[in-house]
Amino acid sequence: MISSDKVLKGFRLTEKSNRASSEVGQYTFEVFPDATKYTIREAIEQRFEVTVRRVNVINVKGKRTRNRRGQISYKPGFKKALVTLKEGDQIEMI
Repeated sequence: MISSDKVLKGFRLTEKSNRASSEVGQYTFEVFPDATKYTIREAIEQRFEVTVRRVNVINVKGKRTRNRRGQISYKPGFKKALVTLKEGDQIEMI
């Protein structure tokens, strides 16, 4: 058993993810970079007591920005997981 604290960072709450969770039962999580689909599935099933049907993982690249002097820097990237639950299951977001 893997601890969900070492896999999941938290929810990604956006308009698009809220619509997907209410219509399709698909939830978006931010996860640690070394998390795999299998560890994400196990952590979510263990923490929220639901059945996971599918896990999609996306590495989001950090965006390029400029500071006041015009120097280029990068915002940090992150890894997110789109988790589809079994029909009828849902996760309560607080």
